[in-house]
Amino acid sequence: MSDLGSGDEGISGSKYNASNMEGSLSRNDFESSGKAGSAVEQELATKMLQIQSKRFYLDVKQNRRGRFIKVAEIGADGRRSQIYLALSTAAEFRDHLSAFSDYYASLGPPNTDNLPEDGKLKSEMMIKDNRRYYLDLKENARGRFLRVSQTITRGGPRSQIALPAQGMIEFRDALTDLLEEFGANDGGFKGDLPEERHMKVDNKNFYFDIGQNNRGVYMRISEVKNNFRTSITIPEKCWIRFRDIFNDYCDKMKKSSDSITADNNLPTTTNSLK
Repeated sequence: MSDLGSGDEGISGSKYNASNMEGSLSRNDFESSGKAGSAVEQELATKMLQIQSKRFYLDVKQNRRGRFIKVAEIGADGRRSQIYLALSTAAEFRDHLSAFSDYYASLGPPNTDNLPEDGKLKSEMMIKDNRRYYLDLKENARGRFLRVSQTITRGGPRSQIALPAQGMIEFRDALTDLLEEFGANDGGFKGDLPEERHMKVDNKNFYFDIGQNNRGVYMRISEVKNNFRTSITIPEKCWIRFRDIFNDYCDKMKKSSDSITADNNLPTTTNSLK
């Protein structure tokens, strides 16, 4: 059966069109930018699969926030689509692939005269922090395929790949090999996080909480007043810059206050009229 047309959007990628496997930066929440003060990500391993007319690259990468797998699909026309999976999500995806493969094997031959209205044969969803992954086994006039879509809850473009159904087992086995080598732990910061702090100013309470997710360590500063709470979250990578700006304001206010105090303490003179 010929390869399917998934309707995925993609861009050409020089890495995947060339024979060398140079590292590249990811473009979503896994992104690690040297300009932002983080270390450039490392490529730890890669696998390439040729499934029908498509190539799939599975790259295990690591940055300060942890390890993840970038899955890139290169179509016959050179277009590229890609999604990103934390290692723990990749393990869950691997298990879903087994279930989808079993279901696919139980289906009879395709009947192009009796296709599902929306093309969907089986669907699942995975959730990882602020990302959702939609797995849809679909069928169209050109065949059956598994579409994997990644969305981010705070907005942004949807990214997706389309895996020919005949290649699900091969794709699962490649994922399994990588997970056996690198495990399903997302990594990231392993030290003990500082304890929370609290301070009270007049009728306001301020709470400083340190937390961690797959994107790294962060500080949440909360202001609580009369059961009303507002918070800001500061990624650990910009704490030093945040501190420097805050210290700069403190120094300027101190100089301004010292200047006002000095002016108030100057002796006053009065001209007496004689």
